[in-house]
Amino acid sequence: MTRVLVVDDEPHILRALAITLRARDYEVALAGNGAGALASAADAPPDLVVLDLGLPDMDGVEVIRALRGWTDAPIIVLSGRSGARDKVEALDAGADDYDTKPFGMDELLARLRAAHRRRGTTEEMPRVKLGDTLVDLAAKTVTLPDGEAVRLTRTEWSLLELLVRNPGKLMTQHELLTRIWGPSYPKDNDYLRVYLARLRRKLEPVPGRPRYLITEPGMGYRFQP
Repeated sequence: MTRVLVVDDEPHILRALAITLRARDYEVALAGNGAGALASAADAPPDLVVLDLGLPDMDGVEVIRALRGWTDAPIIVLSGRSGARDKVEALDAGADDYDTKPFGMDELLARLRAAHRRRGTTEEMPRVKLGDTLVDLAAKTVTLPDGEAVRLTRTEWSLLELLVRNPGKLMTQHELLTRIWGPSYPKDNDYLRVYLARLRRKLEPVPGRPRYLITEPGMGYRFQP
């Protein structure tokens, strides 16, 4: 089932879209602000995103940039802002399409279908290896050399995916916290230490001497292929 994350601070729009999308067999997640959107996306990655720009806690463009750090899910902006500059900024940040309010439901549904079709024709996401352990980004699975599947929580997967999609790149603590838990958690570094320790126990040959999931003291973490 295709999962759609709808982000809007207007309750009547959330209700209308939820009813309409569920009636067409979409799985729907709702968020009324940017922090909630990022938390929901990290907890259960969406296949499509419908996003308002005028959110109460942060600008929707910030949400687009945060999502684009780790997911290629199509993002359709649904906003009352109709200026060319707003559209260009959102599209340059990583949005795939832009529709203005008031909107036609049939047209929005057509945009969703088109975005989903385009995503289905893109090149398959890669497989990444941690030694002999295989991380399949398309299937969202991790498999040990003996064929046994590694069970990861959604948050563990989100953190691992962010790191392996950026091989060799230092991912700062602030960047990881914001992208996975949202802008309300910019300094909760204990979250990262706990989840990195869990990933290492599951994936590293010697968790106490990590080979692939590296800590850069005082700065952040990196995936070293």
